[in-house]
Amino acid sequence: MEYPTTSRIMVDNARQVRRAIYPVWVFFAVPLVALLIQVYLPLFQTFRFVSRIELPLLVTIYFALMRRSQLRGLGIGMALGLAQDSLFQQPIGMYGICKTLVGYFSASIGMQFDVEHALVRMVLCFIFYLFHQFFFWLLQRSLLDQPAIFDLQTSLVLAVINALIGVALFHFLDKLRRKE
Repeated sequence: MEYPTTSRIMVDNARQVRRAIYPVWVFFAVPLVALLIQVYLPLFQTFRFVSRIELPLLVTIYFALMRRSQLRGLGIGMALGLAQDSLFQQPIGMYGICKTLVGYFSASIGMQFDVEHALVRMVLCFIFYLFHQFFFWLLQRSLLDQPAIFDLQTSLVLAVINALIGVALFHFLDKLRRKE
């Protein structure tokens, strides 16, 4: 089903926007594929650049935006973050905390804005990538007391790349919606 698009970005009422409905398998397959790509493709020398693309973060943003439920945004962020923590060599909870907050804020914004616009999606991916990286850096410095550097220039470039990939990914995931 095609969702009507208008030139409006803000919504007047949270009931005015519809939640996207997906087959159940999408909620398991898409995050699993994102995690597997994030973990296993960088092991090959030619695909090492994939480690800089935050696919689990983009999936968290997408499902939180489209489901428009803060509780579900928290859940998807927590599940993907903890799964990512368990697959990488780092303390459990770092990605979990960051992605939980991103899921919550994404769902909150999804209730206020028409997130069907590609420009809105790109801006949100850009902002949430920077937020995720900054908050991860902050947790490393404060909770783990590890020396970490937040390279703003690199983060800005990677935020643009992730935002562009996010828009393309979101377009693909829109095709998986359940027809009504």
